[in-house]
Amino acid sequence: MREVSEEPTFEEARAELERIVAQLESGGAGLEATIALWERGEELYRLCVSRLDAARGRIEELNQDRPSETEGD
Repeated sequence: MREVSEEPTFEEARAELERIVAQLESGGAGLEATIALWERGEELYRLCVSRLDAARGRIEELNQDRPSETEGD
């Protein structure tokens, strides 16, 4: 079991963000709850973007390490 202080995985963060969006779109939360949901959504969004950027950077690194298709010609 993961500790409470650990960040969620990308998949967990995305799923929680989707649930928050659904709650916000339903309009059922009061003002304070809406603000709290929005703040949590912002945190999760930044986490997801950060993880995606890191993955993109890693893929670019891997592609640079790979010989190009024209080098053998």
